Amino acid sequence: MKKFRLFTILLFIGFIANAQEKKWTLQECVEYALEHNISVKQSELDVEAAEIDKLDAIGNLLPGLNGNASNSWNTGLTQNVTTGVLQNQTTRNFSAGVTASITLFDGLRNYKQLQRAKMSKLAAQYSLDKMEDDITLSVANSYLQVLFAKQDLEVLKSQNEVTLEQLDRTKQLVDAGSLPRGDLLEIQATNADEKQRIIIAQNNIRISLISLAQTLLIKDYENFDIVEDDYDIFGTEILDNSVYDIIERAKEERSEIRIAEANKEIAEQNVEIARGAYLPTLGAFVNYNTRETGANRIDYINPPGTTITEIGYVESTGETVVTESQNPAVPISLPPRPFIDQLWLNDGISYGFQLSVPIFNGFATRNQVKRSKVNVRRAEYQLEQAELDLEANVYQAYVDATGAFEAYEAALVAEESQQQAYEYATERFDVGLTNAFDFSQSKVRYENAQREVIRTKYDYIFKLKVLELYFGVPVANLRF
Repeated sequence: MKKFRLFTILLFIGFIANAQEKKWTLQECVEYALEHNISVKQSELDVEAAEIDKLDAIGNLLPGLNGNASNSWNTGLTQNVTTGVLQNQTTRNFSAGVTASITLFDGLRNYKQLQRAKMSKLAAQYSLDKMEDDITLSVANSYLQVLFAKQDLEVLKSQNEVTLEQLDRTKQLVDAGSLPRGDLLEIQATNADEKQRIIIAQNNIRISLISLAQTLLIKDYENFDIVEDDYDIFGTEILDNSVYDIIERAKEERSEIRIAEANKEIAEQNVEIARGAYLPTLGAFVNYNTRETGANRIDYINPPGTTITEIGYVESTGETVVTESQNPAVPISLPPRPFIDQLWLNDGISYGFQLSVPIFNGFATRNQVKRSKVNVRRAEYQLEQAELDLEANVYQAYVDATGAFEAYEAALVAEESQQQAYEYATERFDVGLTNAFDFSQSKVRYENAQREVIRTKYDYIFKLKVLELYFGVPVANLRF
C-alpha cells in the first residue's frame, strides 16, 4: 500500500512538472486563441444565428399545420348543441380541429427574405474570417514580442559575460600596476549597468508573456512560456509585386470588402421585400374539425296506434269528414353517445382561399421602401469607404514592410561594422592602447547594434505577415 501511494505521488509530481515545462509554439498559440477567444466565439454565434434566420426563411415557404383542441364546461343559460335551444343547463363540450395553410403569393417577399438570410449568413461568415485574421495577427505580434525580449536578454547576458571576463582581467592588471584604477572602476560601472539592463530585460519578458497569456485567456501566468525558436524570414517575394497589384488582390480577397458588399446586397434585398407589400397576398387553407358534448341528446319515438281527427263535414249530407294519422313522435332524453362515435358523426371539412389586397395603409409601405432605398445608398457609401480604407491600409502596410526591410538590412550592416569596431577596440584594450571608457563605449554600441538587428528582424517578419494577409494568403498558410 505504501509503495502504491509513493508511486501515485511520484506520478502526480511528474505530471505537474511536465505541465510546468510545456512551452507553446506559435501555431499552438494561434489555434488556442481561435478556439477560446471571446470575440471569435461571439462571431461564431453570429454565424449560428444567421443560420437560424435562414431556416426561418425556408420555413416561411412551407405549408403551415396547426392543431387545436378545447374542453369547456358551461353553466346557466346556454345553447344545447343537440337542439340549438337556449336553456339553463350544465354541460361539458369538447372540440378539436386541424388546419393546414400555405401562402401561394405574397409579392415574393418570402423568397426575397430567404435570399437576404443567405446573404446575412455569408456576411456573418466573412466577419468571422476577419476576426480570426485579426486574432492571428495579434497573437503573432505578441509572440514575436516575447521572442524579441528573450533574444534581447540573451544578447545582454552574452555581453555581460564578456564584461565579467574583462573585469577579472582588469582587476589583475590593476593589482599588478599595469593599468590605472580608473579602468577598473569603469569596467565595474559597465557591469553594474549591464546587470540593471538584464533585470529590465527579464521584466520585459515577463510582461510580454503575461500580455500573450491574456490574449490567449490563460490565467496561469507563472507557468506560461513559449518555445524559443529563431524564426526565419519568409514571404519576401511578396514585395516583388507592386503596391497597386496588392491593393487589387486585397479588394478581391479581404473580408472587409466582402462584408461591405454583402451588406449592400442585404440592403437591396430589403428594398425588394418592402416593395412586395404593394402586391396582393393569396393563401389557401383546409380545415378539419369535430366536436363532442356531454349533454343528453334528444330523440323522438312514434307511439303505436293512430289518431282520428275531424276536419269538417259535407254540407249537402251533413256527413262528418275525418282523417287518420300516425300518433305524433314524442321527444325523449337519451344519454350522450360514446366519445369516439360523436367525433366521427360531428366532423366536417372546410377549405378555401384568402386574398388580401393592400389599398391604403397610411403611406407605411411607401415610407418603408424609401427607408430601404436610403439604407442602400448608405451601404454603397460604406462599401466605397471600405475600399478607400483598404487602399490606405494596404499602402501603409506596403510602406511599413518596405521600410522594415530596409531597416533590417541597415541594422545588419551596422552590426557588422560595430562588431569589427568592437573587436578592434578589444585588441587595443588588451594591449593597453585604449582606456576602459572607450572600450565600454564600443562594447555598448556593438550590443545596441545586435539588439537592433533582433528588433528590426521581428518587426520585418510581422509586417510581412500583415502584407501577406492583404494579398490573400490564408492564415493557415502564413509562414514563420
